[in-house]
Amino acid sequence: MDLTFKLNTGFDIPLVGFGTYQIHGQQLIYDVLDYALGAGYRHIDTAIVYRNEEFIGQALKTLLPKYNLNREDIFITSKFISQRNKEQKEVEEAIRESLEKLQTSYLDLYLIHWPGVSGLQVTDKENEKYRKAGWNALCQLKSDGLLRSIGVSNYTVRHLQELMQDCNGVVPAVNQVEWHPYYYQPELLEFCREKSIFLQAYSSLGSSNTSELRSDATVVAIAKRLNKSSAQVLLRWAVQQNIGILPKARSRAHVDENAALDFEISEKDMLLLNSLRDTVGHKFAWDPERVV
Repeated sequence: MDLTFKLNTGFDIPLVGFGTYQIHGQQLIYDVLDYALGAGYRHIDTAIVYRNEEFIGQALKTLLPKYNLNREDIFITSKFISQRNKEQKEVEEAIRESLEKLQTSYLDLYLIHWPGVSGLQVTDKENEKYRKAGWNALCQLKSDGLLRSIGVSNYTVRHLQELMQDCNGVVPAVNQVEWHPYYYQPELLEFCREKSIFLQAYSSLGSSNTSELRSDATVVAIAKRLNKSSAQVLLRWAVQQNIGILPKARSRAHVDENAALDFEISEKDMLLLNSLRDTVGHKFAWDPERVV
């Protein structure tokens, strides 16, 4: 897996990362990261709300030497959700705690996880105030050298436009959003590319609560033609558009499968996958459009 994208900060981010959402427990985290590093993953994605940063830090302390890797050989992302009455100082403290748990002196990427604020209604205009405080904190820690790149997650075009009006001169490096054939936003992708913001997908395989997307007749037929799994087709669909992906898996077989994306989907089949948004399309995750 040597596909990389150069962020607007000058750092390379692997197009294929390893997601850790809903992966908990010290032994499980160790095992899946062991599988992932062995399969060639060099990007690990986590967040404060995933409640696994500490276990990731502990696992990497052992696993990096096992694979003859240094800290600089891997790319680590984490995220925070703004909270009511917690402004720049408190956000900085939370991020420093992430660094401590992950046992690293810096993070390659840190994101504001959600444009809304924990403890506020999505219609509350104070959401904007705390978004700004969060961005100020990220900018400060980037200036201090603790964060190499900073960005956002679940931001709409409207949220990005607001941020960029007063972003301390720092354009987000990444916007991580829900993105799969059932739900994608060409206008968001166009905006991000115009502003040199890398678009990174989550929920590439739909929801872990249903196999609906992976079982879609169109996806299954294309997978059969290519002699690949439905998961591989869905992941390759994004990578082929130069969009980052963060598949998660608990078994070695699925970790390896998700990394084996060195094939091409034909233009005809790409168009068939694109058409699913209009014929079936819907979201699987939260909807940031409602956040003022």
